[in-house]
Amino acid sequence: MKNIQALGSPNVHRENGIALIAALMVVLLVMALGGGLVLTTSVEAGISWRYRVSQETLYAAQAAAERAMAEVVRVGDLNSLLAGSALSTFVDGPTSGPRTLTDGSVLDLSVVVNMANCEKATPCSASEMDAATDQRPWGPNNPRWRLYAFGPLKQLLPSSGSIRADIYVVVLVADDPFENDSDPTRDGTDTSNPGAGVVALRAEAFGIRGAHRVVELTATHAAGPRMLSWREVR
Repeated sequence: MKNIQALGSPNVHRENGIALIAALMVVLLVMALGGGLVLTTSVEAGISWRYRVSQETLYAAQAAAERAMAEVVRVGDLNSLLAGSALSTFVDGPTSGPRTLTDGSVLDLSVVVNMANCEKATPCSASEMDAATDQRPWGPNNPRWRLYAFGPLKQLLPSSGSIRADIYVVVLVADDPFENDSDPTRDGTDTSNPGAGVVALRAEAFGIRGAHRVVELTATHAAGPRMLSWREVR
């Protein structure tokens, strides 16, 4: 007769222990897979959100540039623009000082101008503005940007549709950098000058959590208002 193993034998305890370990491993595996799925979903949602905000900020910069261009090309004396004495109808206060954005971050208009002119926050010297760089390769014909329009997007486009209303936009104006007179403070008068009668605009949009997009364009009112060039500055 075969021996019947007792229920309390060591082999039975060993099998029960193995089953418990296997069950725990399965639970841990399921938890790891679930955690990975949640993390992946969260990361993808974050990437999608940042991309959407970045694109909306770009659209805001484009809208501000086109709105400003419609005004600029109607100005008879371009030198008043280049001197900073002509402002857009779209402004939300003085041309200097801080602006607090909806997320609590602070934007200083003077810093925006300085960064555009010499890529630093503090005031620029003439030599720094004339220095040739990757972004400003024209040397003495480099634009000397002046504030023209600035304010919250919601004031510029009351019915802005799906574009975020918590974006702040700034538009700067300058002489066309393709002029060849080495005087960025005045519009060229020589008809042979390729930039005569042409104004440059730089539109910057600032969104929440550091979103920032910049576009530059040139425009003229000769033979009717029209855009001559456009680029996104990265």
